[in-house]
Amino acid sequence: MELDILVFGSHPDDAELGAGATIAKEAAQGKKVGIIDLTRGELGTRGTAEVRERESEEASKILGLAVRENLCFADGFFVNDRPHQLEVIKMIRKYRPKIVLCNAVEDRHIDHARGSKLVSDACFLSGLVKIDTKLEDDDEEWQEPWRPKAVYHYIQWKNLEPDFVVDVSDYIEVKKKAIMAYGSQFYDPKSKEPETPISSKNFIDSVIYRARDLGRLIGVGHAEGFTVERNIGVRYLDDLI
Repeated sequence: MELDILVFGSHPDDAELGAGATIAKEAAQGKKVGIIDLTRGELGTRGTAEVRERESEEASKILGLAVRENLCFADGFFVNDRPHQLEVIKMIRKYRPKIVLCNAVEDRHIDHARGSKLVSDACFLSGLVKIDTKLEDDDEEWQEPWRPKAVYHYIQWKNLEPDFVVDVSDYIEVKKKAIMAYGSQFYDPKSKEPETPISSKNFIDSVIYRARDLGRLIGVGHAEGFTVERNIGVRYLDDLI
């Protein structure tokens, strides 16, 4: 299956928090969108990897994803090296996306920036003809090289300055619903789990407020911001809103 957009996240819920409304909007327009989670989030203070797997399945339905996979890298300890790059390359060549979204280039959690660079490097390497990959060791066919047209990084904990923003006014409630599908991780006044920096009501409010503030800056209700690796090009001046 070829995808229009492939989204990577270091942990289940990263994609929802950073780009959930954009994902939902693109899927609603008929685009084929998928998510690849790099880890199962097994080091998270609250919940378990098994619980988060079920939560990610529910969030995927809410967002309208075509596919979701998990590479099961070691949470907190994966690195940007050849073995990990090859696994990401296999996913890029499998789904051949036009656009890749991935973690913030700089963030509070060490896995976010590391996952960002890993995916970005793999997107480049995936286009090299002399790197050979197979989805499975016993596959007869080698994968064809593929390089996405663009790699965009969503914004997470740190309030980075976006290079462009997407009007998501009609999909902010879908984003919030997809985030709250991860009931083990986020605000639940009945939960007996330890408190974390993301389990407060203030955190969820801040995610929505950021979208509202970015929307204000471009004259719409809500927006999500992204950073880029190369200059943004438009065909005509009125392509901009």
